[in-house]
Amino acid sequence: MEHDVEILQQQLKKQEKLASLGMLSAGIAHEIQNPLNFVINFSKMSDNLLRDLSEIVEDNVDKLSEDDREEVEDIVADLKENLSKIVEHGERAISIIRGILLVSRGKENEFLPSDINNIVKEYVWLSYHAMRANDKSFNISIHEDYQVDIPKLMVIPQDLSRAILNLMNNACYAVHKRAENEGDDYVPTINVKTSLADGMLTITIADNGEGMSDEVKQRLFENFFTTKPVGKGTGLGMAIVRDIVEQKHGGKLSFESTLGSGTIFTITIPEKKS
Repeated sequence: MEHDVEILQQQLKKQEKLASLGMLSAGIAHEIQNPLNFVINFSKMSDNLLRDLSEIVEDNVDKLSEDDREEVEDIVADLKENLSKIVEHGERAISIIRGILLVSRGKENEFLPSDINNIVKEYVWLSYHAMRANDKSFNISIHEDYQVDIPKLMVIPQDLSRAILNLMNNACYAVHKRAENEGDDYVPTINVKTSLADGMLTITIADNGEGMSDEVKQRLFENFFTTKPVGKGTGLGMAIVRDIVEQKHGGKLSFESTLGSGTIFTITIPEKKS
């Protein structure tokens, strides 16, 4: 009994730490968003100026030698490509920040019209980069298959993103553990897929990791049950994911797993259009 109380106290401390970290992340995200907006806006302005400069050069092309003209054209092309990349990656960073702010500020149980593919993609890669930040040797192959014509659906975005993050974290951990025990012939791989058919949204995250034993399968959704070492897991993740999918969204969370071969988690949620 004393041991159970001690475990509960440790888990609560972790949850308090995570809550504080969430507030800190929201503050950092807000502060970063403003300079990022400046970067994007000035890149777009510079692109317009570059277009004006190109027109001036074209009007005076007869005053330049052939070598100078080719060099100017090459420089202009490189600058356009660089500015395009700045805008592209800046807008991706803004998208990630908006997701973080949505998670931290979203009202509890509030359904909002949401781009499902964007949520899944952002949190799949957020999980990957978080693992890489903690372990530089971590490297996996991620295959994505997102149905392109999925309209915006009514979901609780901060909760659905948390579910995706938990499932992806578990998949990353499973393939990483197997990679530690196998040789170079093993390629840690995670397949992510979204689809919408017959009024049902389906999100699948499949890994070729270490898989689950029969005992783990039976206890998977128990509170505070975890196969991860101390400090690596709270034992609450899968129970939270099932609650998000089944209780809050009226869907179904299912899984298939073979020890030594991998695990497939499938989220199915009834379509709720905006």
